[in-house]
Amino acid sequence: MKQFTALCGVLAGLVAGSANAGGIDRSGQSIGILFEKGNYVELSFGQINPSVSGNDLAIYGGSPTGSVAGKHNLPSLAVKYDFNDKLSGALIYDQAYGADISYPTGLGSSFMLGGTEAKVNSQGLTALLRYKFSEQFSVHGGLRASKASGRVALQGRAYGPAFDPADPATYQSVNGYQVDLAPDWGTGYVIGAAFEKPEIALRVALTYFSKVSHKFDSVETLPGGAAAVAGVATVNAITETDTPQAVNIDFQTGVAKDTLVFGTIRWVDWSEFEVAPGTFYGPRLGSLAELEDSTTYTLGVGRKFTDNWSGSVFVTYEPGGDKLVSPLAPTNGYRGIGFAAVYTQDNMKVTFGARYLDLGNANPETGTPDVARAEMADNHAVAVGVKVGFSF
Repeated sequence: MKQFTALCGVLAGLVAGSANAGGIDRSGQSIGILFEKGNYVELSFGQINPSVSGNDLAIYGGSPTGSVAGKHNLPSLAVKYDFNDKLSGALIYDQAYGADISYPTGLGSSFMLGGTEAKVNSQGLTALLRYKFSEQFSVHGGLRASKASGRVALQGRAYGPAFDPADPATYQSVNGYQVDLAPDWGTGYVIGAAFEKPEIALRVALTYFSKVSHKFDSVETLPGGAAAVAGVATVNAITETDTPQAVNIDFQTGVAKDTLVFGTIRWVDWSEFEVAPGTFYGPRLGSLAELEDSTTYTLGVGRKFTDNWSGSVFVTYEPGGDKLVSPLAPTNGYRGIGFAAVYTQDNMKVTFGARYLDLGNANPETGTPDVARAEMADNHAVAVGVKVGFSF
């Protein structure tokens, strides 16, 4: 089952992520390459095309938001090497987190949120070791380095007077606020364990990803009223942000000849993710992004058809939470279905995959207490990808 078992290890990484589903999660942080047989290298490329739009609520005029989510590419590169029968290692490059949200401006665009945007870019390098105590038990772990940068802008009438009127010094509109976060490197760690029964293609792997702390050099652009009070238009600041801790459970098992059931469960601690520039915005409202923890489930069936071809179908689900969401992450859970096919010839393996996601309806909100400003409904995303691997 060597070729067929390997199919399950590439699915999550090939078409992972969605249009801001699960906060700004994109790659799913797959470590499947650790379980490839022998020395192995792979290069993959995926693209996610979201369609996310809606309207201001009728009480605010009902203007259309236009398309607010940009498509994004997901390149990754990984190599795995066996040092001996017990010890192996892997090096993985990916882009685990990111965001590309922008509410168009101009005639006919959202009166409440037009001009609001969030741009987040990240690159990560993970170095892992795996030690096999036996054919059944192994442990894995290592270090992860991540480079991130971003920009957040708050514009539109939804960001009008938003502070406590009992404190006149803070009673300012934040319409026009922007912060630019310069690139910064941070480090964290990965640790996990796996149980396997090769004779039935059974594997259960548990992996914990620590948070990664960043300290961004930041430039805050203050809105008109606040700038007048502060006497400056821009402020240099430091913004400390932690990308969240996460836990992955990956499993697979043979259920019949040439047939496997596989799945993943991924939990991400988004509620602890904060972007709080300290000079202006953070001390008043706490964080530019307020997200809920996410748990994503994937379940599929794969089958080997010939010596060269294998395939699978799978479903994925992320439960929605509170429909009141940050305008910077304007969806609420999702349901999806996908497929993958693997062609193997000699030492080469080529994987093709696609997934369709039905994104949950949501109401972007601002203010304290939270007040819905728009409704995002009937949205979706399509993910496609290809991965090429070589044994050596």
